[in-house]
Amino acid sequence: MGNADWDELVADVLEEQYGVIVEAMEHVPMGTDTTNRRVLTTDGRRLFVKEYASTADLDAARSAWDMSEFCRAADLPVPRVWPDCHGNLIALAEGSAWAVVDEVPGRVATSAMTVARAEHIGMVLGRMHRVLAAYPLPRRVQPSRWRTGSVQDAVTKCSSVLSSANQQGHADLARLRDQLNQRRQDLRTHVGRLRARLPEDLVEQALHADFTRPNLLVLTDVVRGVIDFRGAKAFPAWELGRAAFDPRTVATSDQWPACATAMVSAYRSENPTLPLADVLACARIALLYMLFSFYGATTSEYNLPQEAEADLQRHWRERQITIRILLDHLDEVDDAFSGIAASGGHS
Repeated sequence: MGNADWDELVADVLEEQYGVIVEAMEHVPMGTDTTNRRVLTTDGRRLFVKEYASTADLDAARSAWDMSEFCRAADLPVPRVWPDCHGNLIALAEGSAWAVVDEVPGRVATSAMTVARAEHIGMVLGRMHRVLAAYPLPRRVQPSRWRTGSVQDAVTKCSSVLSSANQQGHADLARLRDQLNQRRQDLRTHVGRLRARLPEDLVEQALHADFTRPNLLVLTDVVRGVIDFRGAKAFPAWELGRAAFDPRTVATSDQWPACATAMVSAYRSENPTLPLADVLACARIALLYMLFSFYGATTSEYNLPQEAEADLQRHWRERQITIRILLDHLDEVDDAFSGIAASGGHS
């Protein structure tokens, strides 16, 4: 089926299931579990349409959309997901599953955070965690290899990743080999001491579970839309650490310490019930998470469009840089965060 035929099929689904007529349609070459399109309707609405792959976990997707709507009802900046003509958040039509969401003004930031943007992200995340503390625990559980995973298993993973890269004809195998050798050394040297400084009983609750730069639509320095909920039981300190130590920012901007401090301070103001020890541990958790993650080291297996594949490769490189920077500056981060503790979260 050609693109024109697919566009006609999408238009039919939108008319039959959602009662809207398509004026124009644009393909969005990103996403792994969905095929995405921007749609302009004849009455001037701008929608984002997701068509799920046949292998997608639709129960998990329904749960994620339910969480998204829960957050929108609490006045968080989350775009509305449209119910279909039967009241379902995911429509089943023409042999596929579909979700339709309002498009919000804003875009995914491609550059490092500013301090102002980091502060607003921290405010939104703190409010979201406070709201989701009352949400039922999802069945999906976010893996936490960073906390309990075997160091030896991660070291072994370095070898299997290199073997896969070799089979895939990786463009810079020598560089990847050096990176993985460094990762082995870092895993053996640092994991024990990083884990020793974590609280024994970290809080767990329902979370977005992928609250990262690609899922935040921003306009200037304001978050206008939080998208692509994963919806899982996880640790708020883990999600805060991932956001505060965004690799694009740490790897490319000397403002990263100020950004992290501003975000964590704003988060603490909006979500003061999370134990301070959890909040202060977020840098070590972010570092441990990156040490145990190999996402992006190889990319061929994901069958991504060229633009998305290049972005993932860049993400891997920036994570490598971020690991080194954080290992070298953890004491300074601790000093900055101690000011947050003393002020009660207000910068």
